[in-house]
Amino acid sequence: MIPYVRDIEIEYGRCDELSPLIRRVTANNPGPFTFKGTGTYIVGRGEVAVIDPGPDDLVHLQAILDAVAGETVTHILITHHHADHSPLAGALKAATGAPIYGCAVAGHEVEDSGEVKMEAGHDHDFAPDVSLCGGGEVKGKGWTMQAIPTPGHTSNHICYALAEENCLFSGDHIMGWSTTVITPPDGDMTDYLASLDTIRARNFDTLWPTHGAPIRKVDDFIAAYIAHRHQRIDQITTALKTGPARIRDLVPRLYADVDAKLHPAAARSMEAAMIHLVREGRIFAEAEGAYRLA
Repeated sequence: MIPYVRDIEIEYGRCDELSPLIRRVTANNPGPFTFKGTGTYIVGRGEVAVIDPGPDDLVHLQAILDAVAGETVTHILITHHHADHSPLAGALKAATGAPIYGCAVAGHEVEDSGEVKMEAGHDHDFAPDVSLCGGGEVKGKGWTMQAIPTPGHTSNHICYALAEENCLFSGDHIMGWSTTVITPPDGDMTDYLASLDTIRARNFDTLWPTHGAPIRKVDDFIAAYIAHRHQRIDQITTALKTGPARIRDLVPRLYADVDAKLHPAAARSMEAAMIHLVREGRIFAEAEGAYRLA
């Protein structure tokens, strides 16, 4: 079982002091993909970095500017290009002059067109001034941040490690309130599992997700996150022992304990798992969307 951390007190627009170097302002955009809302982090004192400014919301922009009044924003750091993370970066840059750091996504994804959307949408206009696709170090007055490429949730996802507090701003890569949606083709389960291993090996003291409360028991949490993914993958291979099957047939069986409204999201995650299993040679894709054991 994943030891979810869902206890968090939110007042939209308020600047919360979280540690000697970290503050957070939460946008008023709660929802099925954002939990209580997008938590925009401010790192440093006097000369600061802003991580994930959030959605295109001028009220939230003003709350960020109020929180850094009398200070200088020197860096705007983006974990990935989803619409609840990056769109406000342009307006924040215009207001502060700070450059935008992150990784541009290759190509444009097709937006979810079904009744149930899998994500909050994509920021197709996201274009960082400084590319961190290969990682790199970002420094400011009194703080040092390492960009860690963590593809999986998206191909361009980046986490940011704050050296001075041995903590990680984990974006949507690891969240305390929920598992992470992996939606092909930009989302990739093989990359995601490898990225989880990368983060676990770093032995961070705290994870600060963009949505929700901090994760303090980091190793236990990531271990449970990884175990959950492998359990879902094993459920698929076990189900296929009875013969070939399609995703739409397997989801109601394997996710019987999950609200049917979430089955479309489960189907996309299962598709990501199927691609991973095919890549490993453990299953084969057949005609008409069916899969069978190798």
